[in-house]
Amino acid sequence: MNKMQNLLLAVLIVMVSCTAPVGSQEIASGLIDSNSIYDNVEFEMPKVKEASFPDFAVNIKDFGAVSDGITKNTTAFAQAMDKVSEHGGGTIVVPRGMWLTGPIIFKSNVNLHLEAGALIQFSKDFDDYPLVETSFEGLNTIRCISPIYADGVENIAISGPGTIDGNGDAWRPVKKSKMTGTQWKSLLATGGLLNEKGDMWFPSESSLKGFQSSSNFNVPDLIEPSELESVKDFLRPVLVSIKNSKRILLDGPTFQNSPAWNIHPLMSEDIIIRNLNVRNPWYSQNGDGLDLESCKNVLIYNNIFDVGDDAICFKSGKDQDGRDRGMPTENVVVKNNIVYHGHGGFVIGSEMSGGVRNVHISQCTFMGTDVGLRFKSTRGRGGVVENIYISDIDMVNIPTDVINFNLFYGGNSPVLESDQSAEREARNEALVQVDERTPAFRNIYMKNITATGSGVAANFQGLPEMNLQNVSLENAVLQAEKGIIAVDTDGLILSNVTVIPSQGAALTFYNSKRIDISNLQYTVTNSPAISVMGELSESIHIGKESIKQQADLKISSEVNGEIIKIK
Repeated sequence: MNKMQNLLLAVLIVMVSCTAPVGSQEIASGLIDSNSIYDNVEFEMPKVKEASFPDFAVNIKDFGAVSDGITKNTTAFAQAMDKVSEHGGGTIVVPRGMWLTGPIIFKSNVNLHLEAGALIQFSKDFDDYPLVETSFEGLNTIRCISPIYADGVENIAISGPGTIDGNGDAWRPVKKSKMTGTQWKSLLATGGLLNEKGDMWFPSESSLKGFQSSSNFNVPDLIEPSELESVKDFLRPVLVSIKNSKRILLDGPTFQNSPAWNIHPLMSEDIIIRNLNVRNPWYSQNGDGLDLESCKNVLIYNNIFDVGDDAICFKSGKDQDGRDRGMPTENVVVKNNIVYHGHGGFVIGSEMSGGVRNVHISQCTFMGTDVGLRFKSTRGRGGVVENIYISDIDMVNIPTDVINFNLFYGGNSPVLESDQSAEREARNEALVQVDERTPAFRNIYMKNITATGSGVAANFQGLPEMNLQNVSLENAVLQAEKGIIAVDTDGLILSNVTVIPSQGAALTFYNSKRIDISNLQYTVTNSPAISVMGELSESIHIGKESIKQQADLKISSEVNGEIIKIK
């Protein structure tokens, strides 16, 4: 070809690339695009309103920002925020470089855009973070202002391929049991103080005093509110706090090393969270990835999590504070996320007193999370979790439960730490009165679930006075040390489920009712396939194709054999 032909071909290639359908690159790479995110959602999902901005931009360098990692650029960020806000909206560009700063406080109609190589690192100076009223772990409380803070704003974004680092190591207490000997020695060399036992490190005297002033570890409830300034270092903030806001977009950056939780949208709506890399050290206390609390109309897709606590977690307030707020988390779609380390891959609770409803989660992969699908609450919470649809989840090397419902949650990590003891089992609990403080989990549907190398295939545990209700598991292959366990469960459907335990029964039921089993496949060794216990057991139907031989069904003496039907 001559030069003119080459030029025409180049122009044609550019034209084709520019007219390609939006999202075609995402589809080709296996990512979810902005249109298909709504596909196959089981409930009426409102169209989420996406943030958009005028064609106006400023660069933080225009306000005297210095990228040496030493100079604080708090004033430059504030001036840039003011400039864009005064103009009616636009973008703050953060170019490549190391930009040290104090808190960044958002105004409406601003997109904070981090270019490739940009690193925003927040100050270790606790004096940069004044105390503010907020909510943490579902309770109305006072904490230090978050490094990224937005309250009562509309139409905001944090975008681009850069990195936001919360300098959380400066804030967090550290347990000795979570570190190697060398790591612990290095940590002590940085200063700080130890508790009386010498097994927990605190960064300052104020931080240690806050711990000693708390009955529940995170909220210093043993001192007067007027004394909170003296324990300010203990009141470590979440990295990103967005509350009472609308039209929020988080798209692209890495969020890492948060003082407490990483990303915390609270009482907000029309939220899109996509293409993020959310990271925390595995030993980080309260090192959650995303805590979505009392929010509605939310899309969460194409993200990667590797954190120190729950990865993708839905909440709605705790106990009386949550019930008084009365704002459920609702209308949420979660697709195509990867979770590495975390206490749970996808989690609801335990602070769910305002309820959680209308949630779709699909096409996610959990690798090495302590629990895969985790639902937790306890007496006193109240709240209803319902209409949860989960599908196409792949899990590997889950050390505890692939699926876990724990209505007796007491705060333990799934893999017990050195200072924790096992929580009580439901079968040892007496019946209590049902009232507004009774949590309820119902109408939860799971299908196309695969897990290998796990501890327990599934643990369905309700309350004696409020059973886990109407849960189904369809088309699942679960290979684990132990099989499926159901305690105080009413209306469990197991269809086309393969359970391969290395020990014990494939299915164990205790005081459970209205169980329907069809097309069960199992491989057991020196054990019955199905074990039924508990005098409160009722109406258990088992497809005849699900029992290989009569000896594979074991019925305890306290169970009325007539409640079991082989059909």
